[in-house]
This record gives sequence, C-alpha cells and structure tokens, in this order.
Amino acid sequence: MTSQTNPESGVVEEQFSDRPVFATETLGVLPFGEHISCLAHIPPSRMFIVKRSLNGYTEKYPDEPVYDASQGDGGASLPGVPEPLLRRAVEIHIKRGTSYDPPTGSAEFKKAIVEQYWRLDSSLNYGPENVSATVGGRDGLIKAYQAVLALGFGRLGDAVLVSRVPWISYTWGPAGVGANTLLAPGSEADGWRMTPEAIRESVKYAESQNRNIAVLVITSPDNPTGRWLSPGEQINLAHAALDAGIPYVLFDWIYHHVTDREPMDLNAMLGAFGPGERERLIFLDGLTKSLGGSNIRGAHLIAPAGMIRFINAQASHSVIPPFFPQAVTLAAIEAGFDQAIQPIVEPTNHSRRYLREFLSEQGFQFILDQGYYAFINAGEWIEFMGWDDSEALGQYLANSYGVAVVPGVHFSVFGKRWIRFSYASEPDYTMAAARRLKEGLDSLT
Repeated sequence: MTSQTNPESGVVEEQFSDRPVFATETLGVLPFGEHISCLAHIPPSRMFIVKRSLNGYTEKYPDEPVYDASQGDGGASLPGVPEPLLRRAVEIHIKRGTSYDPPTGSAEFKKAIVEQYWRLDSSLNYGPENVSATVGGRDGLIKAYQAVLALGFGRLGDAVLVSRVPWISYTWGPAGVGANTLLAPGSEADGWRMTPEAIRESVKYAESQNRNIAVLVITSPDNPTGRWLSPGEQINLAHAALDAGIPYVLFDWIYHHVTDREPMDLNAMLGAFGPGERERLIFLDGLTKSLGGSNIRGAHLIAPAGMIRFINAQASHSVIPPFFPQAVTLAAIEAGFDQAIQPIVEPTNHSRRYLREFLSEQGFQFILDQGYYAFINAGEWIEFMGWDDSEALGQYLANSYGVAVVPGVHFSVFGKRWIRFSYASEPDYTMAAARRLKEGLDSLT
C-alpha cells in the first residue's frame, strides 16, 4: 500500500496507509540544515525590563520622584488612545461582530487605509489588495522578512540590512525567521547616517560571505537615534539599494506622525519610482506611536499585491490580526486622524524643543531630530569611570538618581558610548528627567 503526490499541487493524495508520509512528500520538503543550532542566543528585549532598575532608588528614597526616560509608552509616559475613540471602536466592533476576518484584515479597514488614511492616487493602481493589517510593528516586520526571503532570492541565511546602531528588534527579529542582520557602515561623528555608498559596500561584503541582502530597512524617524531622513534622502537610499541588486526596500514609518514636520506622503514617495520599482517597495505604519496605542497593537503594511497574497497565506496558518485594533484605526480616521493624534504629538513636540535647547546649553553631543528619542554621547563620563560601556552608566543613573535611560550598547556595540533618552512625555516631566540626568552625570566628575 502506497501514497502518491499530485505533481501540480505537491499535496499527498492518499492511496494506501501502511507507512508515514510527509505532508508534501516529494515537493516542498525542507532540506536538511543545522542553522538553528548555530544561531546566537536570542535575548529578550531589555526595553521591557530596563525600568525595573528604578526599584533600587525607590527603595532607598521612597518619597522621591523617579523618571522613566527609557521608552515612549502610550498609556504610561503618554496619555494613550483617548477614551472616546476606544468607546467608538467598541461600537464598531460590536456592529462588525466576532466572526473571522481575512488574514490580512477586514475589507472596511483596508479600504479606509487606501482611501482615507493615505488617500492614494488611483493612477498609482494601489488598492485594498496592497494592504495587510498586522499585530503591531513587530508582526508587520516579521511578515515582511518572511516574504522577502521567499520572494526575493529564496534563501535562508540572507541578510536584512539596517543602520549601524539599529533598534534592538532589528537585530534579533530576523534571526527568528532565518535571516541575518547586517549593519551598514556608518560614522559615529555623523550619527551613523546611512549613505548610498554604505549600501553598495554592504552588498559587496554580503557577496564576499556568499550571501545576499534580502531587504534594506529605512527607518525615519529612527529608533534609537531619533535621526530624521528627508523624503529625498529616503528616495536616494532606496534607488541605491534597488540599483545594487537588493530586491526589496522596507520603509519603517512608525514614528513619522510624531514630528514637528509634515508626515510622509506615500503618493509622492511612490511617484518617485517606476511601476516595476514600486513592486519592490514595502511600507510599515501604525498606531503604536502616533496614537499612543502601545497595547492596541495596530499596524499595517503597504506592499505589492503578490506579497500581500503571500502574507495572507502565511497568516492564515499563523497570526491573524484581531479586529479591535482595526476598529480603533477606523474610529480615529472617522474622527479625523490628524486631530486624534494631537494628545500624543503636541506634548512630544514641545518636549523635543525644550530638551534640544537644554542639551545644547549644557554642551552635550547628541542626536535629536524627530520621533521620540534623543541619543546622547556619554563617553566622557563612561571613560572617566573606567567602565566598558553605557550599561554600567545606565544602572548607576537608575539606582543612584532615579532616572531610567537605555544604554546605547543594548542596540549595538557601536553605540556603547551613548544613551537613549525618551522625551515621549509631558514637557515638565521630560525636563525634570533631563535635569536629573545632568545631576547624575555631574556627580561622576
């Protein structure tokens, strides 16, 4: 008794049942590989535990205020999604019901993203078929990584290219789906700004290691540095990547509304590329920063229709986005999205301006363009104390001065002399935290 595989579908068709068979016996069986045993240990993100370092200070000084400048958190450091929007989202959800939605999001969500959120020009031929809802930015990135690996060169072990000091989940997220992370060349003096030449050098280096670059990630405003890239700079970087043979470019715009500039214009960005080039572009955006929806986990991808179909198939067997984050998005669009985000954007923009003035007056070297974060060079104090990197400084500031920051070494060794300071708070809180930071650094010298 045997079974056979349909040569067109690759699916096993049962004939007999006296032996085990692979689900895709002759087509699609994964080859042997030992890469899982060779992976570096993937640590949990310390972004979620760094604030615990304030506990020592609180135990010593229970009546003194503490300042968490480690991360922006809607509902904690910022007010979060306004209650009226949450109530309206519940109404939308009740009307919608609790049945399954498509794995890339509901039809009304995808239509609203195209027509009301981005207001995409119909001549670009982008529609709901180019949208996928995701469970926050991390889920969007993971689904994009899986897609570019499969639809680009079709190989595990190829690289995701990011900046020299990247967000920590850019380092470890790709590893979980079989990709490596490659840090582009960059100068500390220039804040590790990525350049077209750095992209070309990265492609050459990957080839020397018998690997390809599967996707370039362009983030603006950046996490952790706060670096902002103009639309023109982003376009130049993307063209450099495509010209160098990188099959896809992913624009992470999760912070682009939280600026004192205009948000990104997707119509203008898409118009800077030809139809064939647009088939190689991916865009990520969502609520976690702009609307303070840290625990709403609502985001979306804009991508070629074929990639969305791939994501749909994958998501149908893994993570299907829930409807409630989509309902929150619909409620915010209904209320006027630009108005809905002001409780987050206004205090953050004020904090940014005051903090920039303070750091300049105090003589710090820092990067503070847009978004949520200032990246501050603390090398002078680290070297004075004989510490290896900013990890020890972060512990000292939290335990002795009650202010939590994120050591730059958490992002990469190239940021070991730096700290990330979040100003995603009300201005009074931000400035009190900045003064406490200065007091703690002064105590060392």
